[in-house]
Amino acid sequence: MNELALVLNSGSSSLKFAVFQAADATDWPLAARGNIDGLGSAPKMSVRDGDGSAVATPKLPDGLRDAGAALEHLFEWLSANFAGVRLVGVGHRIVHGGPRHAGPVLVTPEVLAELRRLVPFAPLHQPYNLAGIEAVARHRPEVPQVACFDTSFHRTLPAVAKLLPLPEDVRRGGVERYGFHGLSYEYIASVLPQIAPQIAHARVIVAHLGNGASLCALRGGVSVENTFSFTALDGLCMGTRPGAIDPGVILYLFQTLGKSADEVESLLYAKSGLLGISGISNDMRVLLGSREPSAALAVDYFVYRVAKEIGALSAVLDGLDALVFTAGIGENSPVIRRRVCQACAWLGVELDEPANDANASRISRSSSRVSAWRIATNEESMIARHTARMLAAEVRRD
Repeated sequence: MNELALVLNSGSSSLKFAVFQAADATDWPLAARGNIDGLGSAPKMSVRDGDGSAVATPKLPDGLRDAGAALEHLFEWLSANFAGVRLVGVGHRIVHGGPRHAGPVLVTPEVLAELRRLVPFAPLHQPYNLAGIEAVARHRPEVPQVACFDTSFHRTLPAVAKLLPLPEDVRRGGVERYGFHGLSYEYIASVLPQIAPQIAHARVIVAHLGNGASLCALRGGVSVENTFSFTALDGLCMGTRPGAIDPGVILYLFQTLGKSADEVESLLYAKSGLLGISGISNDMRVLLGSREPSAALAVDYFVYRVAKEIGALSAVLDGLDALVFTAGIGENSPVIRRRVCQACAWLGVELDEPANDANASRISRSSSRVSAWRIATNEESMIARHTARMLAAEVRRD
């Protein structure tokens, strides 16, 4: 192992990373995965190796305010733990690729400038994603970087699904439905032939249920619809985001309640969803363990919205063959999976209770007309695959 590649997911208060052995194959093995969180307050670094065992990490100074400062310490840790190993590339999760990018791209000054113009499309994600690229360029300017977009997987949506019913002069500026969590959905689609070959090319709804939540309709492994839209605010109820909401409510917040744009943005991104309904927490585990009626109402609404949107996506698919649960809640909450499957019994979902409680891969009965599955997602692995292919293609061009 003399070459490494780094995968970064830069946020406002955290820097998630994964280290891969840059082998000849495009499916690189994982060497370590970690997180630097608490940026701007009490930063802390945690790392596990490729086998999941905890790795010793240094104490970080309180002055770390952003991903750029955190990256300096990450590079120091890499040098200490992978001495003599060369960094050959860095792959980044970028939330928004706009209408042009249907796949990953090598980062150039022109690409970076283009992605900066998309900041208004994802104001709470894009600036921090791009800050990670800029920080790597400062610390390791010789290392090629690859941008991998959460929107790319959904560029296969038909024109009618991309359309927002607004005047053409507004739509001309890129105002359309995009969809997110694409790296997660792309990974699930890529592993279905191995894990569940009988549904790999069928009509499948994938439920990415976590603090951010959405659904994606796959036909033949290709995205044909999803619950997100122009931004990551639409669709399902999420941890702190409301999901679909009457646009008139937004006008009411401005015109009647007199809220500012910053106040409305904060309300929609950070104070709504499960947290807004319950007044307790945005963590599903906390809500499921609470006896407060508002916590139960938040859970009820979450399940209701998921089941409602599954029905809508089933109509888009002209029926349903399989339902796949993934991400934090989808992978780890038998209760939520059970409740969603029970709400979808009309579609033909028959839950296998023991399999569901055991977090098995297939959680539906053999007699179930619509099969149900639990499959762990791995966005870092998907980014690593893209980075490997882009770097290999660059070598061939040289």
